[in-house]
Order: sequence, then structure tokens, then C-alpha cells
Amino acid sequence: MTKLSVNINKMATLRNARGGNAPDLLKAATDIQKFGAQGITIHPRPDERHIKYQDARDLKNIVYTEYNIEGNPEPKFVNLVLEIKPTQVTLVPDATDAITSNAGWNTIKHQVFLTEMVQEFKRNGIRTSLFVDPSLEMIEGAAKIGADRIELYTESYAHQYGLGNKAGIEPYVSAAKLAHELHLGINAGHDLSLDNIQYFKQNIPNLLEVSIGHALICEALYLGLDNVVNMYLQKLK
Repeated sequence: MTKLSVNINKMATLRNARGGNAPDLLKAATDIQKFGAQGITIHPRPDERHIKYQDARDLKNIVYTEYNIEGNPEPKFVNLVLEIKPTQVTLVPDATDAITSNAGWNTIKHQVFLTEMVQEFKRNGIRTSLFVDPSLEMIEGAAKIGADRIELYTESYAHQYGLGNKAGIEPYVSAAKLAHELHLGINAGHDLSLDNIQYFKQNIPNLLEVSIGHALICEALYLGLDNVVNMYLQKLK
């Protein structure tokens, strides 16, 4: 079964909008795991507009499944990850002012830098994943860098699926097959939802984990968090 890691950034956004501690991020993470999710994902950004760096530290004592921290490996982020030592770090090349992640790494152009980062995290016992587009060249680059996994950036698939173009999954199938041949684990995330997750799961071989935040939290507003987590788990079987 593909693991479900729930990104709780949007819960932190809601909390920060009003101040105080509602919704309670730590209780949410505890409940999400209790409901059956196999991981918690956060993506702290330098301006701390949703996840705060202290949240990342506090969650370390709450997350008993897989703890995945995403972000651009700038010095402050690197120090945070090395302090916490989560299960996995997912390196994402998002700009400081990006609303959300919008591109994968150029693993050729940034090979030297990413190799140094991956080696540092792996020396500290942290599994490493690189956020990449479904490009065979970029996946080959990720393997040369020495990453443990890739996370396929699925915005393009989700957009095409929404238009009724199921052929939009084809680059992802090819990417996953090559990644597996190169001994890279395969994660995926961005714009995956209850509408499109099952088709993705059915067609992507060796899919280990999906990270879902925005869609899942939006769906939970209508259907309830416990219910939505279990709906995803059913579709990922």
C-alpha cells in the first residue's frame, strides 16, 4: 500500500490568520495519525507564514509515524532539519516569495550543491528526497546525486486529469519506471486529490508515498477530517 503523508501547512495558515492556537496543530497531527495516516508533512518557509520553526520542533514529539520536512535547503532550514532529524527531508527549490512549490529541481545544474546537501543529511541518518518534474534527465541526475527518493511534482498530471486528458499521466509512468531501475524510491505530491489520486496510484508502479495537503484539508471542510483521511487510504490500497 502507498503511504499517505498529510501536509498540515494549511492548518497552520488558518491558525495564524487569527492568532492563538486554533486549530491546535499538535492535536491535528495526533488525530490525523490516529485516523490512519502513515505520516505528517510540513513545509516551513523563511517568513513562517504558516508552519513556524517552533512548530517543527514541537511536532517531533508528536509524530510517531513518518515525519517529512520539506523545504529549500537554505542554512536556517538545513540547521532545523539537522536539529530535528525527521524520518525524511524533501528538498524543494521554491523561491522565498513563492505561494507554493511550482517546479522541480534541475538536478544537472545544481548537482554539486545537491550532492553536498544529500550527503550531509544522510550522514545524520535522514532519508533524502528530491522534488523533481517527470523528466528522465532530471531523474538520472537525482540518482547521480545519491538521493534515496524522488518526489514527482504532480501539478501537470492533476491539471490534465481535470481536463479529462488521462494521457497526462504517461510522463509520470516513464519517470517512475526509470527511477525504480535506478534504485530510487518514488514519492509524489502537489494537487493530488480525492478525484485524481486513485488513477495515479493505479498507474504509477512502485509508488511508496504521497504527500497531500491543500486538497485534503479543503475536502475535510465538507466531509470531515477522519472521513477524508480514510477515503484516501481506501483509494491508495
